[in-house]
Amino acid sequence: MRLTPTDTLAGRAVHRRTSQFCYSGRMSESPGPAISRGARVPSPIREAIFRRVNLLRRKPPAETRGPGPRLLLGEPLTFLAPLVRRFRPTVTLPRTADPRVVMLLPGFGTHPLRMRYMAQQLERAGHKVKRWGLGFNLGPTPKNFALLEDRVEQIGKRYGQKVVLVGWSLGGIFARELAKRRPDIVAKVITMGTPFSGSPYANNAWRAYELVTGHSVEEPPVEVELAAKPPVETVALWSPRDGIVAPRSARGLLGERDRAVALRCSHIGFASSDEAIAAVARELEPD
Repeated sequence: MRLTPTDTLAGRAVHRRTSQFCYSGRMSESPGPAISRGARVPSPIREAIFRRVNLLRRKPPAETRGPGPRLLLGEPLTFLAPLVRRFRPTVTLPRTADPRVVMLLPGFGTHPLRMRYMAQQLERAGHKVKRWGLGFNLGPTPKNFALLEDRVEQIGKRYGQKVVLVGWSLGGIFARELAKRRPDIVAKVITMGTPFSGSPYANNAWRAYELVTGHSVEEPPVEVELAAKPPVETVALWSPRDGIVAPRSARGLLGERDRAVALRCSHIGFASSDEAIAAVARELEPD
């Protein structure tokens, strides 16, 4: 049978399309199904977008809610604190006779620099303060939990003592869970406005959390038991003026923490207010 010029060109076109399925560039005997020109190939980016869209469509349980609009709208005023601080005396902590090694863990979406003022004041009091070493807190993953565990262990070995973990908001979840896994390297846990008790929807940040992390607040990518108390001394600092996390969620119940201490700061204020810094400094002192 003789091939016409049209048949020859068609055969070459088929060969070129089929050769894409094998690394050698030669025609494969089983090229598999052809992909039409208009077909969409799934991609990790597209899947991530669809997953977040589906999360945004979810509604929280009707019986749970975060703090009211008045408290929420008052949160941005806390950012004026550094300006106000220039015109009034700063907090002066007494010098400690028992220096501790402290790690500060930032809240969701924030960088350790947001806690720099607290770190400076605690260091002036004689404590050794370390960053958590993971940059912005963009939610839990098995990898960053492992990195955090390694860092706390290394710091403890370097200074010859267990580390006190001070966690703000989501940073407190990291602190509590790490203390449950490794109580041998954690001396104490201090949480500040951390939503560890009750419903994970009892705050005004859960939608932003799901949008950034891509997973539900009820299904984190690591195994956690939020309300279970770590086997080390655990203190919860909470505030009725918190505009992000409901007081009940940050205060917890008896058995979920050892003590709960009420402050009067906003949620953002936990990281830098004089009241919160003084409260943390008191908790660092021996009983």
